[in-house]
Amino acid sequence: MMKQLMGVINLDGEQDLLNELTYFRCGASVPFGGRYRLIDFVLSNMVNEGVQDIAVFTRKKYRSLMDHLGTGKPWDLDRKRGGLFILPPDWHDPTDISQGELQHFHNNRDFFSRGQAEHVLISGSQFICHINYQDVFQQHLLNKSDVTVIYQPVSSATLPDYEQEPKLQFNDKGNVIGMLEDNKNQHVFMKMYIIRKDLLLKLVDDCIARKKQSLLMDGIFSNLDNLKVSSFAYEGYLAFVNSLNSYYTHSMSLLDIDVYTQLFLNRKPIYTKIKDEPPSSYLKGAKVQRSIIADGCIIEGTVENSILFRGVHVHKDAIIRNSIIMQQCHIHEGTKIENAILDKDSLLSPQRSFIGLPEKPYVIAKRKVM
Repeated sequence: MMKQLMGVINLDGEQDLLNELTYFRCGASVPFGGRYRLIDFVLSNMVNEGVQDIAVFTRKKYRSLMDHLGTGKPWDLDRKRGGLFILPPDWHDPTDISQGELQHFHNNRDFFSRGQAEHVLISGSQFICHINYQDVFQQHLLNKSDVTVIYQPVSSATLPDYEQEPKLQFNDKGNVIGMLEDNKNQHVFMKMYIIRKDLLLKLVDDCIARKKQSLLMDGIFSNLDNLKVSSFAYEGYLAFVNSLNSYYTHSMSLLDIDVYTQLFLNRKPIYTKIKDEPPSSYLKGAKVQRSIIADGCIIEGTVENSILFRGVHVHKDAIIRNSIIMQQCHIHEGTKIENAILDKDSLLSPQRSFIGLPEKPYVIAKRKVM
């Protein structure tokens, strides 16, 4: 059934809000959880439910993303027909009048016309979850909907985390009748939706003719009176990464075994680029507590409540607490790190201290020597 569905990961409207972590990369390629990138979650969710044609719309800072995704082999998307399509903004049609995200849909129309699927699943990368798109699609077909949008009914305790995000309004049949920014509304739109392919292409043409820029806002939500827009409530694990603080908070929450189980062990695997590394080495004097340690690390010092990516070297008497250390960083003798984020390939010289706050972690950009 899922062969009737093709996927689009639309990164065009996502802003790079993770400060130093997005100096050299787009948000979708930011490392997360010890060995993954943010895009791995939505991409794996699509692949796990049988979506075989997936396009990635990106506009800027996509070199790191292309290096990570490659041919799509880790996701079994390196296919003779279909598979993964990375589609940066490389078009030069002098007659093209499309604007905004509609440029991607218009100029990559071949992706849709050549695909055999009759419906399209569109998502961003900022909402990290482990969703079963099969359930969403079955409901979409059963309701004979034009569009099915995915939302989460969040608790009042976590609602402040979504203060600036759009919320959905429904009628008594569960159909969407509006979208607004309401600090009291708990129905957070996850920026994921399924739409009929023929309708998508029609709305794209209509929006371009009216000099609009957004398929979602100008094509779908401005036509709620004419479209049947259903809703699907997702109630599993959800992490919304739209700031440095939210990135740090959700990363550190993975040290809770219940949270880690919900994201990684409850359902099908989350795939990522494969790198062959030896097992991590714990040498004399190493002390590690409540941490995630990826392959290829060498630990001689103390690591507590932290996440270490591949190939990190923690030298003798170095102390790391409540921190995220990305690939190939070197923490030399006697250096102390607390409430910090180190981007990849950073080197901290001996006998230094880098201490931030839980609400404002100390961040060191990629390839820094401190």
